[in-house]
Amino acid sequence: MKNLFNNIIKNICNGAIIFLLTSATSFAADKVKLRLNWMYYGSHAGFALGFVDGIYEKHGIDIDIRSGNGSSSAHRLVANKDSHFSYGSCGAMTDLASKGAPIKSIGVIDAMGTEAILVRPDSGVKTIKDLKGKKILTTANAGVNTFFPIVLANAGLKESDVNITNVPDGALVSSYLQGSGGAVAILGGLDDKPAEIKANGGAQPIAFPYSDFGVNQVGYCIATHNDTIRNNPGLAKRFIRATMEAYAKAEKNPDAAVDAIADIVGGSMAEEAGRKQSREVLDVTLGILYSGANKNRVLGLNVPSDWESMVKLMKEYNDLDKNSKASDFYTNQFVN
Repeated sequence: MKNLFNNIIKNICNGAIIFLLTSATSFAADKVKLRLNWMYYGSHAGFALGFVDGIYEKHGIDIDIRSGNGSSSAHRLVANKDSHFSYGSCGAMTDLASKGAPIKSIGVIDAMGTEAILVRPDSGVKTIKDLKGKKILTTANAGVNTFFPIVLANAGLKESDVNITNVPDGALVSSYLQGSGGAVAILGGLDDKPAEIKANGGAQPIAFPYSDFGVNQVGYCIATHNDTIRNNPGLAKRFIRATMEAYAKAEKNPDAAVDAIADIVGGSMAEEAGRKQSREVLDVTLGILYSGANKNRVLGLNVPSDWESMVKLMKEYNDLDKNSKASDFYTNQFVN
């Protein structure tokens, strides 16, 4: 009888422990909203893999991934506390933060910018100066707009020399392919737009990379609200750890990351052509995870010298506060 009683008590205790452990796990997950610059394309494959493979869940994060409709808009939604984290142009984030938005970069994915002017090969444009008087399409709130005036200035052109027209992101490539209103070019990333153009039947565009015209920038970063950094650093740490774990896994197995996007989005993204496009775009991102100055190849690192170069450029051309320091716009406290 005594042994029976002891076994009953033991089983009850074991059951209680299991219940407490599983309950702690289930209740530990924080609901987190992430705003991407745009909705899923190849560069976002790491985030998709983190969701599909349960990496965020493992780190106690119940993630809700949404489009921010452009880098500036995505970062603004974090500044307004609509969302916890954003992924988008570091230049756009710096511009917003310099104007009072309480946000900061806590990790970098694309360590170098991929922005470019992409020109129709049948346009007759051979040099960037040939764009004078021509129509160029872009999207409002896109990070690619931040440094465009610098590119023009360094090419000996003024903003008034070109006709910049905003169209919705979903219509950007189709409008370019149709030559809408006489458009000969778009502003876009080399990481995604050439692949999208070719996937829709267009020829490889002529590219004028911003980097060829003095724009050395930090590419795309993860930003959060300053209140999160101060009041909930544990969440920021777990989010960065999960994200970098996911991108490290994507580095080792890019096809699995492409599969994750296909699983989430479905439709044409799950078909062979869609997967090929995603992989082509992802390969560009994986090739620029580390800048040349990131000597130890620390994934996610905000490299001080890279930020200093970009901030110096923005002080000269983007009216950034002359008293601001590069370190005002980022922190590495959550990067391993």
